Amino acid sequence: MKTVVYRWRLPSKRKAELEAAARHEGISLRALLNRVTGEWLAARRASRPYSDAEEAAIRKRVMKTLGSIAGGDPTRSERASELVREIIYQKHVKESQRLARGFARRSD
Repeated sequence: MKTVVYRWRLPSKRKAELEAAARHEGISLRALLNRVTGEWLAARRASRPYSDAEEAAIRKRVMKTLGSIAGGDPTRSERASELVREIIYQKHVKESQRLARGFARRSD
């Protein structure tokens, strides 16, 4: 099981109480926090279980917010690197032309 580190601030007294409870249980603070949060989440799920219909309705609303930006080019995301390189190239061409015009004026 992959784990992640999560940090939060809490009053010193609460931390001391948690450490004392962990010692009393004979487990680490990490194990106590993992158990407490797991029990809390299980209680939340049990108090408000989603039905299949609710899950489908939620998924439908979420899917409306996902997708692609309409732009008329369905391959744009696949060609993103190519398109960015072209934009950069065009900017360099324009800059070079601008500089060339500036040099041409000075030689007159």
